[in-house]
Amino acid sequence: MRKLARYNFEKIIVIGSYRGHLIKKEFASKKINFVNIEYIQEKKAMGTAGALHQLKKIINNDFLLFNGDSIFDFDLDKLKFHFSKTLIAMSLVKNKSYLSNKKLSNLTIKKNFISFSNNSKLMNGGVYLIRYQFLNFIENKFSSLEDQIIPKMINSKKVEGKVFSDFFYDIGTPKNLINAGKVFKKHFKRPAAFLDRDDVINYDKNGYLYKISDFKFKPNVIKALKFLNDKKHYVFIITNQAGIAKGKYTINDFENLSKFIKSCLSLKKIYIEEVKFCPHHPKGIVKNLKKRCLCRKPQNKLFKEIIKNYDIDVKKSFMVGDKTSDEEMANKSKLYFEFDYSNLLKQVQKITKKLKNEKK
Repeated sequence: MRKLARYNFEKIIVIGSYRGHLIKKEFASKKINFVNIEYIQEKKAMGTAGALHQLKKIINNDFLLFNGDSIFDFDLDKLKFHFSKTLIAMSLVKNKSYLSNKKLSNLTIKKNFISFSNNSKLMNGGVYLIRYQFLNFIENKFSSLEDQIIPKMINSKKVEGKVFSDFFYDIGTPKNLINAGKVFKKHFKRPAAFLDRDDVINYDKNGYLYKISDFKFKPNVIKALKFLNDKKHYVFIITNQAGIAKGKYTINDFENLSKFIKSCLSLKKIYIEEVKFCPHHPKGIVKNLKKRCLCRKPQNKLFKEIIKNYDIDVKKSFMVGDKTSDEEMANKSKLYFEFDYSNLLKQVQKITKKLKNEKK
């Protein structure tokens, strides 16, 4: 879910049946990285196709569909349509260890179209880009996407696809489920860059930036963020936003600007895992936000929330800020710290190289 929230989605919809109350408790009406999460509970199990019937009343555009019991860690921007008449663009992966998987296996690709071949070891990766019109084929009854719907569409040249060699793991077998924790931790553990926002990412002339029209990236910031993404670093922004408590602007104003920044970066294929912010201040005028808290830097509650939810190699992680409160938070969190020196690209290049070569 957190990986999906890196992207510039408007919302994520989870459809559940089995143990749905647990899924609802975990995800319903929550928000990750400014992406709203909705949960739909099936009255009875409708299968992987029948479940999609409920989407007809909710969405009115193309969408991405993900299997809930597997992780395919590839760049979603690379899954796209090539032809106007196809209804599905499907991800494929080499079937290396899922010998018992009979659903949409033995697939091949020719001129972007998917077909069946007994000699092929490609299988369904469980991630689909789907045109809205596809929902016209879904009836309000139990049906299987993999067994009934997609095979017919493959035979009628309605499905195209792309092969990805990225990390794939399916927890659909007892053995894989048992090993999942270790496998995921090994794959997803990586260094992180923690960045202050104002006067590090962007210019902040008046100290209370919230208008989109006033936002401007500092030089080399885009290149620096791209460098960190390419180096497989998580990127987080941790920012004090006292202007909210002081009544200068609202949380909604802050979120609108943050979503604008996220959309600007996503157009350049740059992704930030999460923006964590503190809206409090002891001298605030907004009643419920006027207080001393543990999330306002130099306190490090926001950092603790991040490392609880992500597998981060703290020893190779760092923070860049422009205030002593940033440095103090980094010290409390045992993060390597440097002040912003106007060229963030050169700075992160130097820091990542230093931490990579440093002995544990």
